[in-house]
Amino acid sequence: MARRSEDISPTAHYTGYTWYHHGLSHPAFVTPQGRFMVGATRPLHWMAQAVGAPTLSGFLLARHRVIDHLLHEAIDAGQVSQVIEIAAGLSPRGWAFKQRHGVALTYIEADLPHMARRKQRLLAQAGLASEGHRVVALDALATSGEGSLSALADSLDPTQGLAIVTEGLLNYFDQAAVLGMWQRFAQTLGRFPHGLYLSDMHLAHQNAGAHARGFVAMLSAFVRGRVHLHFQSDAEALAALRHQGFAAAALHDPRVLLARWGQTAAPGAGLVRVIQASTASP
Repeated sequence: MARRSEDISPTAHYTGYTWYHHGLSHPAFVTPQGRFMVGATRPLHWMAQAVGAPTLSGFLLARHRVIDHLLHEAIDAGQVSQVIEIAAGLSPRGWAFKQRHGVALTYIEADLPHMARRKQRLLAQAGLASEGHRVVALDALATSGEGSLSALADSLDPTQGLAIVTEGLLNYFDQAAVLGMWQRFAQTLGRFPHGLYLSDMHLAHQNAGAHARGFVAMLSAFVRGRVHLHFQSDAEALAALRHQGFAAAALHDPRVLLARWGQTAAPGAGLVRVIQASTASP
């Protein structure tokens, strides 16, 4: 059964502290829950490290750094000046990207109402709000109307490129829900001169070994629900992206890109892929 969108974001506190602990975030995005959760799972992390097994932080940091790098590239190249991050949670990306790109960038963080309100308060209380950076309520499963991606896109400049970012979202949902989201993302991005979609996902064939299966089971327990592995291969996932309306798509192994950029990938980085997909100009 497909999970409801209001069930999503149980890992927001954990990831919020993980980004901060590794120098990628601001202390304003740290919560007591996140600090506690990371501390509680630290013995498991140490044991996994000792035997070279995948770790939660290994794939979390890998996907985050690759998405950041690819988004910076698109902005620096002049392809994108507007970003919608869906299910942003306690991600520092909106604040960090505004710090680097300033008023030239419009950054919208979107999440379910309760999380959006919390993020708005955190930004305001820490003095991190800035021009062109806003947080709005959005349901990733909504097909139209208030709170939908289509309605949010109506508020943007149709002459400027748009990027949609989802991190840690897809594997909460079954394949039908993901395909529906991809179709809506492609349709929305197609309304802009350049449309870029960046996300992470776990594929079945990369999570088939004993360590990987154990890791997926642990991750499922951690998020209190099933982690969906939608596609058997890169080729199957890429075909699905193109079928839903993307003109071009690539799946990146974080280990390859991080090595190219002179960064080290921790165990677990190979269990995730980063999607980079684009739409044709209208």
